[in-house]
Amino acid sequence: MQSTQRFSTPTLKKIALSSYFSLLILMPIWLVFLNPSQGLSPVLSLSLFTLPLLFPLKGLVTGNPYTYAWSNFILMIFFLHSLTTLWVSPEDIIWASLELFFTSTMFLASTYYAKYRGQELGLSIRKTKDKK
Repeated sequence: MQSTQRFSTPTLKKIALSSYFSLLILMPIWLVFLNPSQGLSPVLSLSLFTLPLLFPLKGLVTGNPYTYAWSNFILMIFFLHSLTTLWVSPEDIIWASLELFFTSTMFLASTYYAKYRGQELGLSIRKTKDKK
């Protein structure tokens, strides 16, 4: 019999939060200071790429598995942004690669944290069968 190794939920939470805060720091620095957009004002850049990251902040810090699950929808914005930037802007390869790394790491850690923490709490999305 083969045993499977998995990260503990506190470890997954730490990985997800470190990726989250790294992304929260990277985006304003990159888009406002390092390489400001020619077509967007700094305020609009901050609004589009930092404000959505602030929505799940409280639930992520408190460890709510539901927040870890739905925050992945917000991450898709950054995933697509990083892939698009890698495709069209070779001068931003370092920053887009970091964005892609942080986004992918948080996505995976959040997904597994939500799953394992939900199991620990006895949460389920499956319907229970009626007993007759």
